[in-house]
Amino acid sequence: MQKSSSIILFDGVCNLCNGFVQFIIRHDAAGYFRFAALQSAEGQALLAAHGISLPALSDPDSVVLVADGQAYQHSTAVLRIARRLGGIWPVLAIGLLVPRAWRDAAYRLVARNRYRWFGRQEACLLPTPALKSRFLGS
Repeated sequence: MQKSSSIILFDGVCNLCNGFVQFIIRHDAAGYFRFAALQSAEGQALLAAHGISLPALSDPDSVVLVADGQAYQHSTAVLRIARRLGGIWPVLAIGLLVPRAWRDAAYRLVARNRYRWFGRQEACLLPTPALKSRFLGS
């Protein structure tokens, strides 16, 4: 893994989360981000290394960004990811000025309803051969 990369842990069976990963891949021309499903052995190892336990891996409630030796969750993870993307997306990082409690309340509203609104898959996303190197454990 490159020293200058960060890892995004995501719910591998969530359609919204998989769409978010595809969005990041499209807007991360430098290939800065790598990915792992929260449910994977690699994802579990990273969570444990950062002292994070999610309520239920069958319904994890957060995306996790591991960057610079830190782990970020919920809205902070999403906004820090946006800051590293190309195009206009870094502007969203201004949301970090909003109190975290408010940001996370909105984040959790979407997280609680994401399967109902966007659906879920039976198995985790399988990367294409061209993207395989960006996914841990692939």
